[in-house]
Amino acid sequence: MLDIYFAPVLSRDELVRRVTEERANNNKIILANGCFDLLHAGHVRYLAGAKALGGFLVVGVNSDSQVRILKGENRPYVSESERAEIVSAFRFVDAVTVFDEPTVEQLIDAIRPDYHAKGTDYTADTVPEREIVRKYGGQVAIVGDPKDHSSTDLISSVKAEISGSSANLTRNNDKNDVGSSGRTLETRQTR
Repeated sequence: MLDIYFAPVLSRDELVRRVTEERANNNKIILANGCFDLLHAGHVRYLAGAKALGGFLVVGVNSDSQVRILKGENRPYVSESERAEIVSAFRFVDAVTVFDEPTVEQLIDAIRPDYHAKGTDYTADTVPEREIVRKYGGQVAIVGDPKDHSSTDLISSVKAEISGSSANLTRNNDKNDVGSSGRTLETRQTR
């Protein structure tokens, strides 16, 4: 039998209750956050690095409206509920929540994580939420691999590939007859 695990996707109130329970069991609370639109290896390494801090890993997923503000009108490509579900499928993620605020500060204030984990595109001194975390005695932790991956770059690569394929298709269609099925018809000369 297949052992399938999904972390719960919790409302803010449910998450606060769950974090309170975890603290009562002497677990440290770790918070990681992001858009997680078109998941890639950098996301996996970031979340694994956050879990490696040792404790109960909460992942905050930006809402669809906030992703549009951060990434542009055509984003996200994957809905907030599906992004939350995908992130919840990682065995090392303990709980997921969707947040609709422009920053993760209100979520931080609600659960007061022992560690606020951010990716390597930050330093401990450039994390926007560092002051709120330090104010209550938490720590900012930089985790994951070097920032060599991004959904935006992945999307750009795919768009370039599609554009190149479209241009090649147009050039090929100009050279060949195209049948009603859309397939290129080859003409062969016979001797």
